[in-house]
Amino acid sequence: MSAALSPATTHTRIRPFNTRDTYPEQNLDNDLCQAVVAGGVVYLRGQIGQDLDTRESVGIGDVAAQTEKAMSNIAMLLDEAGSSMHDIVKVTVYLTDIRYRETVYRVMGRWLKGVFPVSTGLVVEALARPEWLVEIDATAVLSDAKDADR
Repeated sequence: MSAALSPATTHTRIRPFNTRDTYPEQNLDNDLCQAVVAGGVVYLRGQIGQDLDTRESVGIGDVAAQTEKAMSNIAMLLDEAGSSMHDIVKVTVYLTDIRYRETVYRVMGRWLKGVFPVSTGLVVEALARPEWLVEIDATAVLSDAKDADR
């Protein structure tokens, strides 16, 4: 019985970071990561118009550019996790202004053509930084090796 209570780690954390490095202007000290793979599922952190390597915001004032970068980040993280855009099962989109919806969904739609995930869209007052206009998080499954060429 005790073995069932303490199973071996069955998840992988991708691109761990601490919020004090990502948000130096905020008094935070949280250990997070960009993605977690657990039980054949890839859970992504919400992605914004930010370069994951330099932590620089991109597309300031341009919701289309921020959406493009968020989707590019999602594709990169899924690849690092052993998944792909074709394996996305759910996306959640956070907009700071309802007027951004059409632009964001057009850009996102190019990346998700033929994927058919479920989707939730929300309009929020603000995101973690004032220059961020859109945040997109995604959940995917691990790619099946026989489907890797899709």
